[in-house]
Amino acid sequence: MKISNYLQFNEKVTLKRKTVRVRDISISYLLQDNPLSESTIIFIHGFPFNKNMWIGQLEALPPEVRGIAMDVRGHGNTTSGHGFFNMDVFAKDLIAFIETLKLGKVVLCGISMGGYIALRAFGLRSDLFSGIVLSDTHAFADTDAGKIKRFATIESVLKHGKRIYAIGFVSNIFSKKSIDEKPEIVELIKSSIRRNTETSICATLLALASRTDTTAVLKEMHVPVLILRGEEDSIVSLEQVKSMEELIPDVKHIEIPDCGHLPNLENPVRFNGEIRNFLISKIL
Repeated sequence: MKISNYLQFNEKVTLKRKTVRVRDISISYLLQDNPLSESTIIFIHGFPFNKNMWIGQLEALPPEVRGIAMDVRGHGNTTSGHGFFNMDVFAKDLIAFIETLKLGKVVLCGISMGGYIALRAFGLRSDLFSGIVLSDTHAFADTDAGKIKRFATIESVLKHGKRIYAIGFVSNIFSKKSIDEKPEIVELIKSSIRRNTETSICATLLALASRTDTTAVLKEMHVPVLILRGEEDSIVSLEQVKSMEELIPDVKHIEIPDCGHLPNLENPVRFNGEIRNFLISKIL
């Protein structure tokens, strides 16, 4: 079955596609809900992906948990608004989204850039969150070398376009096993990248380069925190994750084998099981 058909099938059967006006943008999101829902988890995708990367997680939630996966400003089907991106803008969009939908306290699950947004949102409004899941992400700002690399990527995207960028990007984020054995998730990510405009890709790269260090937030996180990382992640190091783990009061850290930067796609059974255990033991 083609990945596009797979997504359409699952969205028809189990998920609602919705939009809501927040600040200067229209946010597109997927909703998994039922009358038994007692708590809400919001999934925040990485760069430059969209909410569809979370479909497998939405479908695997326990019945007591409402699941939402949202497109970040300028990604997927969420509009770009004024077009100037930074982590504060993304975090304030998320906060306004939670307040507009009157969700009360929620659990956040952010992967990669989604984790940066989750940490910044917690720093701004910790009262809105009952738990945090951080996957393949960290709290540290880019080094100067990292900033220069992002600037070079912007030039490459502007010169060569999205297709070349997408090909190079997927080769770095998946484990070799995933690339060899799971072509459908590779194609999903390639198509997610191609759906973004060059302008949004470049604006987000600037936002990533300009983000501030959120390490100070970690010791103030007096909610349960789950850290997940693909064991073969070449983007977020084990040392970075362990540095965060040492500062967070109530934390559990799990390494998922045979996975790169996107373990929710590479090993969804294990990833979903860890999320479920966290929600049942710490939140419900």
